[in-house]
Amino acid sequence: MANPVGESVDGPLRLDFDRRLKLEFHGSMITTDAGLLAYRELDDAIGLTTLADDVLADSRTGKNGWHGIVGLLRQSVYGRLAGYEDVNDADRLGGDPAMRWIVGGKVIERCGASASQMGRFETELLDTDDNLAALTDLSGIWIDRVHERKLPKAIVLDMDSSVSPTHGDQEGTAYNGHFGCTCYHPLFVFNQFGDLERCALRTGNVHSAHGWRDVLEPVVARYRDRKLRRYFRGDAAFAAPDIYEFLEAEGFTYAIRLKANAVLQDCIGHLLTRPVGRPPSHVRHFHASFSYRAGSWDKKRRVVAKVEWHPGELYPRVGFIVTNLSRPAERVVAFYNQRGTAEQHIKEGKNAIRWTRLSCRKFRNNEVRLQLHALAYNLGNFMRTLALPKAMEHWSLTTLREKLIKIGAKVVSHGRYVTFQLAEVAVPRELFRKILRLIDGLRPAPLPP
Repeated sequence: MANPVGESVDGPLRLDFDRRLKLEFHGSMITTDAGLLAYRELDDAIGLTTLADDVLADSRTGKNGWHGIVGLLRQSVYGRLAGYEDVNDADRLGGDPAMRWIVGGKVIERCGASASQMGRFETELLDTDDNLAALTDLSGIWIDRVHERKLPKAIVLDMDSSVSPTHGDQEGTAYNGHFGCTCYHPLFVFNQFGDLERCALRTGNVHSAHGWRDVLEPVVARYRDRKLRRYFRGDAAFAAPDIYEFLEAEGFTYAIRLKANAVLQDCIGHLLTRPVGRPPSHVRHFHASFSYRAGSWDKKRRVVAKVEWHPGELYPRVGFIVTNLSRPAERVVAFYNQRGTAEQHIKEGKNAIRWTRLSCRKFRNNEVRLQLHALAYNLGNFMRTLALPKAMEHWSLTTLREKLIKIGAKVVSHGRYVTFQLAEVAVPRELFRKILRLIDGLRPAPLPP
């Protein structure tokens, strides 16, 4: 007779190194991702995944299915957030008690979507032009929901490209000499809070700024009528006159790096001569500001130069920034240097969300996967910026996955309640309580009676 608690009739497994230890397996009564329930609470407080019903079209005609658009999106996004970047894990995740409660609805009593059902959802249902466009816009809609709860005084946009290595005969793959591999070349726009405003997948051999308008313009349009100070930062790949003109017309102030040339260096020739005397043991910094007009520009623009003399180096390190900021040169350089956080966000997306895992053969399918990864990244970042106590505010997305999401729990069902008995290791009860309190503060105020 089968054991009523789920253990096999053969009894527990024993370990030879210490016979006092017994290993028992209870299947769906145990979850390793109980911390995802906190993210589901944040999702509910802001109203994120429920928006899928409003923006995504369901082309399925069957009448017997119990997996709706919202449930499928939740299983896809939360699975990626927990580190399961492929639909191959869906069969196991579908039976996980934490995932079943996260998806909700009929799935609580039954089972989540299988690998084949999730595959059809991502490669067929979301593959249409309308659904892909809606999915691409969804990250911005989520960020707007967050700003309704916590209104920023300014918005700073950082644009950068990255690399997603490819393998085999995938559509759109190409060799990129800069990265030295066969890859895709996605483009990202982040804000100063680390939220991914918008992204786009591109073939591997395009220029870093290729298609910038398609990615940047929808983001700029969302902030066009808001009373915010608006800024833009980019590296030398985005030093193009059409980008300057676009940002100036939209009322953005910007700081974009310029590649050095002989004309620019002549403008700061007095700073490129080695200072007289014994060099000190520290780095010496010099700044300059001047007007400059390249042959392709329609007018003169301000250029800020930074010159650094490092101990033991014969020549200085020189950098140029084109800007319409009016602040002193030192502050312009400091403002531009903060764009390094965008590179850190990209690294977190690669390591914690694994958005470089674009393994479908069709380019369109990989476009869908990248947008799903973007939603998972944003949900993880919202938790970090909105609902973490002071003791956890420095945690990266990878640390949050390993310590908060990966909380083991035993699930006990009663007549009216289901109890998740969470392990207290990295995140004890009181710390988890503080997270839930911060999330509760994000809920909209109840309407007066």
